[in-house]
Amino acid sequence: MAEKLTQSRASRQARHRRVRAKVVGVAGRPRLSVFRSLNHIYAQIVDDSQGRTLVQASTVDPDLKGKEAAKTKKAQAELVGLAVAQRAKAAGIDKVVFDRGGFQYQGRVQALAEAARKGGLVF
Repeated sequence: MAEKLTQSRASRQARHRRVRAKVVGVAGRPRLSVFRSLNHIYAQIVDDSQGRTLVQASTVDPDLKGKEAAKTKKAQAELVGLAVAQRAKAAGIDKVVFDRGGFQYQGRVQALAEAARKGGLVF
């Protein structure tokens, strides 16, 4: 890697590579990928066989931007989880595999996953 990474970021990327070696999204069961930055959270459903993003939602989306004001980051993650589930259902997707992106399954990542399950996604 040409750029210099901090130890925690390098460790997360190594965990993500390990997870991605086992988790693959196909047309019948695409991959729900989560990325968590310091201030925002992003979720997208990806068909790896075609290399296409089918559905996405994040806290920077214009339709979610107004709803997230004055909410905790965990509540914002729940909104994103519900939004990605609704958009997936509209696109005809009901089963996915979960890719936590090397992040621990707790806090905002867990809140997004549980909200997506509440919204009707199965994983």
